[in-house]
Amino acid sequence: MTLMEQAAQTMRALALDEDLKDKVAADPVLRELAWRVAERYVGGRTLDEALTRAALLNAEGTPVSLDYMGESCRDAGLATAETEVFLDLSRQAAARRTNCSLSFDLSHLGSLVDRELGLANATRLAEATAAAGQEMMISMEGSDRTDLILWTHERLCERFGHVGVTVQARLHRTAEDLPRLLLRPGRIRLTKGSYLEPESVAHPRGSRELRAAYLACATLLLERGHLCSIATHDLDLLTELQPRMRPDSGAYEVEMLMGLGTDRLAAMRERGHPVREYIVFGTQWWLYVWNRIAEEPARLFQALTDAGRRA
Repeated sequence: MTLMEQAAQTMRALALDEDLKDKVAADPVLRELAWRVAERYVGGRTLDEALTRAALLNAEGTPVSLDYMGESCRDAGLATAETEVFLDLSRQAAARRTNCSLSFDLSHLGSLVDRELGLANATRLAEATAAAGQEMMISMEGSDRTDLILWTHERLCERFGHVGVTVQARLHRTAEDLPRLLLRPGRIRLTKGSYLEPESVAHPRGSRELRAAYLACATLLLERGHLCSIATHDLDLLTELQPRMRPDSGAYEVEMLMGLGTDRLAAMRERGHPVREYIVFGTQWWLYVWNRIAEEPARLFQALTDAGRRA
């Protein structure tokens, strides 16, 4: 394992360290330093800040996906309260005519407390987004939660046609999951996968196997004409997929994360492809930001620069 790979492993482990996250949040000096790093990747700490950011992108012709962060909620009352934030997000986005979809982690809505609670809260959000004409997207989490996520998605698809789900090309199981998901309505977002996973369940990062798996999954989605998001910052992959992309089909979009893919997204838009930028907001950004840095450990140098920047 190279030094950079070891650094990435360490950062992914830090991303999962909830004790460290709580210590940083409780210390005003560390909290401010950490926020200077995070704000490159986060659209704001409040709903209003996120919607303002979305409006700027909409004005440039770019739709957005909005995600209020807060994974791994283990309190039923808190999960239900957090669901209210998502419902408010849907209402305010509709009132401002924001061109957006809503993304969320099921564990934020209480699925780890009880799968029926997660389903009930997700159903409330599905009802609200359907009424507002907004697409709704379930994010993927660690491989130990995949069965729960796909179970919930299947239940939602029995009632709704606008609920999408995210799959990770890294996971070996995705090759078997994807054909079944193609039978359901709703968009399929294809990512490489950012979680710390053993090689027994996932292809190694940066490997030829992962590249081949992503290309195979993306090709299947594009050839079937199923609604999908090709969610990657890898321009080499996108270039290889371009012959299969028909911009007039209305079936796909290229999606990239705020702070990572702005220039690349603009390049894809200039080539005529539909695009979307993914914006996260809120105060629970610890896991998200560390995973973004870990994906490309050279970003740690940018993080150090950002941390040293004066407010």
